Amino acid sequence: MECYLDANTGASSPSSFSLSVTESPQAVSTPDTQRSVLFDEEIAADPLDIGENASPSFIMVVGGLGYIGSHTVLELLKADYNVLVIDDLSNSYESVLHRIQTLAAEHCAMLNKPMPALQFQQLDYRSPMMRSVLASYSSYSICSKPVAVSTMPFPYSALQRTDSGIDMEPEDTPEQTLQRQSRITGVIHFAAYKSVEESIRMPLKYYMNNVCGMVEFLGLLEEFGIKNFVFSSSATVYGEGANCGAPLREELCVHHHETFIDSDGFERQATPGVMGLTSPYGRSKFMCESILADIARSDASWSITALRYFNPVGCHESGLLGEDPRQKPSNLIPVIATVLTGAKPVLDIFGTDWNTPDGTAVRDFIHVVDLAQGHIAALAASAAGRVKAPFRAYNLGTGRGHTVREVHESLQSTSGRAIPVREVGRRAGDVGFCVAEVQRAETELAWKAQKTLRDCSVDVWNFTKGRCPVPDEMET
Repeated sequence: MECYLDANTGASSPSSFSLSVTESPQAVSTPDTQRSVLFDEEIAADPLDIGENASPSFIMVVGGLGYIGSHTVLELLKADYNVLVIDDLSNSYESVLHRIQTLAAEHCAMLNKPMPALQFQQLDYRSPMMRSVLASYSSYSICSKPVAVSTMPFPYSALQRTDSGIDMEPEDTPEQTLQRQSRITGVIHFAAYKSVEESIRMPLKYYMNNVCGMVEFLGLLEEFGIKNFVFSSSATVYGEGANCGAPLREELCVHHHETFIDSDGFERQATPGVMGLTSPYGRSKFMCESILADIARSDASWSITALRYFNPVGCHESGLLGEDPRQKPSNLIPVIATVLTGAKPVLDIFGTDWNTPDGTAVRDFIHVVDLAQGHIAALAASAAGRVKAPFRAYNLGTGRGHTVREVHESLQSTSGRAIPVREVGRRAGDVGFCVAEVQRAETELAWKAQKTLRDCSVDVWNFTKGRCPVPDEMET
C-alpha cells in the first residue's frame, strides 16, 4: 500500500483516507503535484472493535478515477452519498480526485449543506489487500443465536445437579455469535479494460482482468455481505445484432428465458444467448453479465444491475473533469481532442462504406453526466424496490444515433478550428449501427438522458481548449 502524508504529524502513514474539504482550488490546476491530505476519523481504528458503530455508510466505486467513474463519483457526492474510491491509477491520475473534491465542495457550499465523505485507496481491485479494506469498513456486534430445543422424550436439559454443589446451565441457553455488517451498502464496478482493438491483440489480459478478476471480487463481496452491485456493461454485448438498423432492446441479449412485450403489444419469449459477438472485450462483458445473472438466480438476496453503455462523450461543464486516459486513447472524442491539441496530426475515420446516411458508423452518443446520473438512478431504484428481479439489465443511451462525421463537424464548429480527417478501412470488431432502445430505463429507473450532441461538443471544448496551441503557434 502506498504511504501518504499524515495531515497532523507530517509523518508518512499507510492508511485509508478522506480528502480534506479545505484543499485549495488551486491544487487542481497542476495535475499530480499535490498529494492528498488524509483523515482517518471516519474509518474504524480497529475493525474488531465490538459495539455500536454509528459511522456512515459508503458506496464503493471501483475504477472511480477513470472517465465514467470520476463523473459518477461526483454525481454520487452531489446526491449525498459517502464514497470510497478504489483505483490503481493504471489509466487515470490522482489529480482527478482533487478535481472531484473541488467540484463537490463548490456544489455543497452553494446549497449550504455539508460535504459527504470522499475516501480513496490506490489499489488494484484484484489485490489481496482488498480484504483488509473491506474489513476496515465493517462493524461487529454480538448477537444471541437460540439453540434448538431438545426433542428427547424426557427433558434432561432441564435437570440441574445440586447435590454436589455444581449447577449445570440449561443446554438451551442462547449461543453468543459475532455478527459482521459492512458499511459499504453498494458497489459500482468500473475496473474493466475497455478497448475493442486491444482486446483482439491481447485477449488473455481482458479475460484475466474483466472476467476472472470480477469472479474473485464477487466472492469477496459475498463474504462481507455486500450484495448490491452495479455493473458497468456495454452495448458490445449485442454483437452483430447492432447491424440490424433498429434500436437495440435489452431482450436481444438475455441470460435466462425472459418474457417481454414487443413493440406491437404481443407477448414474446427471449431465448438466452446473443448473435455474433465481435471482440474479446464484448465477450468478456457478455460472460460477466452471464455470471452475474447466474449468481442472482441462485441467490435472490443479491441486487445486481447491469448498465449497458452506448457511446459516452462530453465532460463536466466546468472543464475540470473529462476523458484524459493515461494510456493511448481509442474512443472517438479523446482522439479528436488529441488532434485539436496537436498531439495527433489527423483524425482517422474507420470505414466510410457503412449502410448509413453518410457512410460512417452511427452511434448513440450519450453525455457522460447523463450516464453518471443513470448509476444514481439504478441505486435509487434498487433501494426503493422498483427493480423486482435480482438481476436486471438496462440500456443507457439517448435513443438517437449520430454518424462519426456529424460528431466531427459538431466539434469543428464548436471549436472554430479545422480538424483534418483521413478515411481508412474498417477496424476489426466494429459494427455500423449501434443505437439504444431506452424505454426500460425510462420506465423502471425513472431516468432519461437530457443533454444533446451540441452540449457534448461545448463541454469537450471547455475541457480541451486550455491545452490547445494558439493559432499562431499552430501555423509556425
